[in-house]
Amino acid sequence: MPASTRALVHAFLEREFIRQVEFLAELVRVPSDNPPGDCAPAAERAHELLESLLDLEVETDVVPAQVAKANGMISATNLIVRRRFGRGGMTIALNAHGDVVPPGQGWTRDPYGAEIIDDPDHGLVMFGRGVAVSKSDFATYTWALLALIDLEKQGVPLHGAVELHFTYDEEVGGNIGPKRLVSQRLSTPALAICAGFSYAVTSAHNGCLHLEVVVNGRSGHAAMPETGVDALEATTDILNALYAHRQELAHKRSKVPGIESATLNIGLIEGGINTNVVPDRVTLRLERRIIPEESAEEAESQLRSLIANAVSSRPGITLEIKRIMLAEPLLELPGAARTVIALRTHAEEEFGVAIPVQGVPLYTDARHYASAGIPTVLYGAGPKTLQEANGHGADECLRLDDLRKATAVVALTLVDLLRGN
Repeated sequence: MPASTRALVHAFLEREFIRQVEFLAELVRVPSDNPPGDCAPAAERAHELLESLLDLEVETDVVPAQVAKANGMISATNLIVRRRFGRGGMTIALNAHGDVVPPGQGWTRDPYGAEIIDDPDHGLVMFGRGVAVSKSDFATYTWALLALIDLEKQGVPLHGAVELHFTYDEEVGGNIGPKRLVSQRLSTPALAICAGFSYAVTSAHNGCLHLEVVVNGRSGHAAMPETGVDALEATTDILNALYAHRQELAHKRSKVPGIESATLNIGLIEGGINTNVVPDRVTLRLERRIIPEESAEEAESQLRSLIANAVSSRPGITLEIKRIMLAEPLLELPGAARTVIALRTHAEEEFGVAIPVQGVPLYTDARHYASAGIPTVLYGAGPKTLQEANGHGADECLRLDDLRKATAVVALTLVDLLRGN
């Protein structure tokens, strides 16, 4: 990377820093909580802001209301910006999501206030729901593209295309955002960079399975419990089997740095009619985190068999097992290495620290790009850990210096890729 190119990017981002921060603040000020998932107004505001910044058309993909409803949302609109440089070359997609988890309790600052403080240890810090996860990367990717447009004006040769994909359904799985964009061929990128954090390049992540299990018995009077079939008693057999299985999963270790083992959690149980009635129905929901080395289908099949076998000797008990969600793990595909190397090299230069390439035990909608055969890497603005940013927690925050440096990393990586280096 010629020093002059890096200097041009730095100079541009320095000039643009206030505008970039104001853009992010405007996004934070528009609620986009999911649930309930009424995210069209937030997309409309982002659309207005983008068109005021870019001399480009911002395409809108309005998700039909019935499709949004089927995916647990009220409204969603996907935004696409396309910019070509020179001739030939690859198309690179940059994706971030604008829907956020609801604020919840415990905030000491307005979750939609985009308040900025000058912290003695971390410099300027912005607070607000979604400021780190992942409205920040609307700003990261937009200004990375703007930096490339400025470089082109300065005579830096680039060949290829950059697309911004801003979607609003990550919190419900990404099916009407990234998956819709690639499955309906609204975009056909050769590479994708998706929202992440500045202090690591993420090349893999866990998958996740949610199952709902309904245990059916027959009600009876508590004074004569033998007249019923106790669904709760049968459920204890299932729970014992699941918790024993959880201990086994702790030994199923991943070789991907940053990911430890497969996990299982029973997060919701409800059932029964009254204190004096034999329970006729119990419902539970469970989550199984799937490490990259595992097959999601095999993990689901194993759980279904385990649950069925646990009550197979109980007459009168029937089961209903329904898949609520299945998110495949993200694996590093052939072709991702160039992006990983470029991001890591520039991140170490910009941040002055070692930048690991690792997996995370979370799951994201970036997997939809990889599932379509598109090499995908996660990188964007943010701290070393999600906990440090209070991601999904009260007083979510972002160091604005991290935003500026991460933007430079993405811009310089795009330069490498569009130069064919």
